[in-house]
Amino acid sequence: METQGYHLHILLLLVLVSVAHTNAISPITLNPLFNRSSFPVGFIFGTASSAYQYEGASSEGGRGPSIWDTYTHKYPDKIADRSSGDVAVDSYHRYKEDVRIMKKMGLDAYRFSISWSRILPNGKLSGGVNLEGIKYYNNLIDELLANGLQPYVTIFHWDLPQALEDEYGGFLSPNIVDDFRDYAEVCFGHFGNRVKNWITLNEPWTYSNFGYATGLLAPGRCSDWQQLNCTGGDSAVEPYVVAHHLLLAHAAAVKLYRQKYQANQKGVIGITLVSHWMVPFSNERNDQDAAQRALDFMFGWFMDPITSGEYPKSMQSLVGDRLPKFSKEQSEMLKGSFDFLGLNYYTANFAATDAPKPGLGRPSYLTDSRVILSTERYGVPIGQKTATDWLHVYPKGFFELLIYIKRKYNNPIIYITENGVSEFNNATLSAEASRVDIMRVEYYDQHLSFLRDAIIGEGVNVNGYFAWSLLDNFEWADGYTIRFGIYYARNLRREIRGFEFWEISRNGISKSKTERRNNGKKSMEGDVNEELKKALKGAAGA
Repeated sequence: METQGYHLHILLLLVLVSVAHTNAISPITLNPLFNRSSFPVGFIFGTASSAYQYEGASSEGGRGPSIWDTYTHKYPDKIADRSSGDVAVDSYHRYKEDVRIMKKMGLDAYRFSISWSRILPNGKLSGGVNLEGIKYYNNLIDELLANGLQPYVTIFHWDLPQALEDEYGGFLSPNIVDDFRDYAEVCFGHFGNRVKNWITLNEPWTYSNFGYATGLLAPGRCSDWQQLNCTGGDSAVEPYVVAHHLLLAHAAAVKLYRQKYQANQKGVIGITLVSHWMVPFSNERNDQDAAQRALDFMFGWFMDPITSGEYPKSMQSLVGDRLPKFSKEQSEMLKGSFDFLGLNYYTANFAATDAPKPGLGRPSYLTDSRVILSTERYGVPIGQKTATDWLHVYPKGFFELLIYIKRKYNNPIIYITENGVSEFNNATLSAEASRVDIMRVEYYDQHLSFLRDAIIGEGVNVNGYFAWSLLDNFEWADGYTIRFGIYYARNLRREIRGFEFWEISRNGISKSKTERRNNGKKSMEGDVNEELKKALKGAAGA
C-alpha cells in the first residue's frame, strides 16, 4: 500500500456537515497542511472500534451473552435511547465493506477487540472453544492483511461473558485471572501468527469506575446510599478490587505471551489506559496538588503498578486498607508488563482541592481523591462543549499529558489508541445535512497538531494514532444518541461525511491547488471553506 504519499486529511479534515440549515458559515481555522512527512517515518495511522459497539450478531455464530447483553436488555432505561448492541453497525456481516473503506482512506491499521463470549461462550476454556467465532476473527484478520492493514487487537473491551459474572462476580473475584489468561492464550494460539500488536485491556479505569463506583456502565454496581439507581454494590471497595484483578489479569496474560509466544510470533503486547488532563483550578498549591491526585486516581492507578509494581502513594495514603496490596511476586510480575502503552485522550478537567470532612459522609472511590473535578471555572467552560457532558475540547491537554507521561514514566513507547469527538444524532436532518462535520474537522486538526509538536518538538515516543471511530456506533450508556464516526452510519449504510477527500488522501493535493498555496494566492483555509460553503448550500436546499 502506497501509504507514504497519502494526504493526512483523512484524519485532519474529517469534513463538513452537522449544521446545515443555513448557507452562512464562519471560516474554520486549520493549521498548515499536514502530510506524512509531518510525522516520523513508519508512523501508524488507523481507526479504532470494539466488538460490542460494532459487531452486532449478538445471538449468531455460537456467541454467548456478555454482561452488556444482560445490562441493555434487563435495564433498558439505563441506556439513553433504550437501545442495545444486538445489531450495532453489523460489522459481523459487513466487515469486508469496512475494510474497503479503510483501504480507500489510505490507513495503515485497524484496532478492534475480540468478543470473549464469541470465542468462549461460557467464559471458560473448559466450556469449549467456539470455532465459528474463531473463523470470524480469522476472516477479519486475513481481510485486513490482504488489504494492507495491520490488525491491532484488544483482548478485553468491557464485554465480560455473563457466565463468569453469574458464577463468581466476574472481576470481583480472583478466579477471573486464570480464566482471562486462558482466554488470552486461545487468542494468541489462533491469531498470533498474524497479529503482531496485542492490547490486553481497554481502559480499566472506565470499567472499574463506571461499572462499580457510579454504576453508569455494565454491570451497573455502586453503593445504594449514593442514590444512583444501581444494581447493588459498594463504591468504597469494589472499584479497587476490580481494578486489582484487572491488573493481575493483564500481567498474567503478558507473562504468558512473553514466555510462550513472543519469541516465535515476534509480536508486542501492551495495555490501553485513558486519562483526562487535569488543570489546576487556581495557581494555589492546594489546587496544584489536587490536579496531581486526580491524575493519580485516574491514570496512575494503573500506570504506576505496571511501571513500579505498586499503587500511587497518594492512593495508598487516602484509601488505606480498602486498597488491595500486591504480593512481592505479583509486584514483580506487574513491573514492566508492557511493550507499549496505548493511550486514549479526549478531554480535560479543572481540579480543585476538596477539604476532608471528618465524621461526615461515607467513603467512595468518587470522593477518596479529595478532588472536585469540573468542566467550568467561574462559569467559563474549559473548552468547546460537545454532545457529551464529560467531553469538552481541550487539545492542549493532549500535549501536556504526553509530556507528563514522558517525564514521569521514562518516555515509554506510546500508541494513541483513541481520540475523537461527539456530536448529537439529529434524526430530523437529511442525509446530506447530517454529513456536515465542522467540529470534527477542527478537533482532529488541533489534536494532531499538538501530537506532532509533542513528538517532533519534545521527543515523546509516540508511534501511531488511532481515531475514534471509523463509524458511528453504539456508544454505551448514550446508545445511538451521539456520533463519533468518521463515517455516518444511517440504517447500517456507511456514508462519508463531507466532500470526497478520499481522493485527496490517495493522490495528494492537485497541482493547481499546490501551486496556488506556494504562490500565496489561496490558503488551505480558503480551499476548505469553499468546499464547506458548497456542502452547506446543498444541505440547506435539501
